[in-house]
Amino acid sequence: MPMLSYPVRCYTRGCEALAVYKIAARWSDGLTQELKTYALTCPACLAESFRRSRAKQATCRLAPGETLEAPGIYELAHGRRDPELVRRTDLEHQLLTK
Repeated sequence: MPMLSYPVRCYTRGCEALAVYKIAARWSDGLTQELKTYALTCPACLAESFRRSRAKQATCRLAPGETLEAPGIYELAHGRRDPELVRRTDLEHQLLTK
């Protein structure tokens, strides 16, 4: 079944721009793993969305055996699954050193 194509908008309230990035953290319960999405964001809202996502992740409680990495920035790509998304560590570093 083909994937539906629809515009993905930035999560920031009042922003109508298309999302270009996914801010997500790798989560695992020891058997399975996935990316836990914190935000979908446009370039203009990236810095604030990344900051909010890291603050939100820091307050997460984990069950025994669960792991949750710090949120990272991934390029959104239509038709790609989470393992195929390109991580933008260059942007993460730039935002973390500001």
